[in-house]
Amino acid sequence: MSGRRRIRWVLLLPCAVLLVMVYFFGVSLGRDPSLVPSPLVGRPAPEFSLPELLDPNIVFSLQDVEEGPWMLNVWASWCSGCIVEHEFLMALGRAGAPLYGLNWKDGHADAMEWLQLRGNPYRAIGVDVDGRSGIDWGVYGAPETFLIDADGIVRYRHVGPLDGAVFADVFLPVLEGQSQ
Repeated sequence: MSGRRRIRWVLLLPCAVLLVMVYFFGVSLGRDPSLVPSPLVGRPAPEFSLPELLDPNIVFSLQDVEEGPWMLNVWASWCSGCIVEHEFLMALGRAGAPLYGLNWKDGHADAMEWLQLRGNPYRAIGVDVDGRSGIDWGVYGAPETFLIDADGIVRYRHVGPLDGAVFADVFLPVLEGQSQ
């Protein structure tokens, strides 16, 4: 190989690598960061058996969820995103939405104070102090909201604060289509 050809390859190779990196970076920028894939979607909701936040002597489990489609919201008193979504969750609770809570890696007193200050939109709240149930649900952080259909199958997982747009576009069609 002549000296000129070698110089061309030495110049072209880094340019080609840079173009490939720019392509993948551009593709990544176009993705919605709240769309975190969940292996649970399309599968049965994981079993759990947790103390109930309002009365730790009561055990809250999957069998305690009312029939029909429902939502599980993962929250904690230390979660800033939970503050953002809380007023919307309160509106859902007042409207009678089938909303249950999973208080994740939180202190009992802190969680109770949070509810006393902001209100309680949940029908029941399981306490997951050590995060084991969160692992079963594939929780990355709070807030996250799961939509479970009437057959107990996880249909959608929303990462981040839940708002009216996501609820109207994704959750409501499933809830209305499966109501009993």
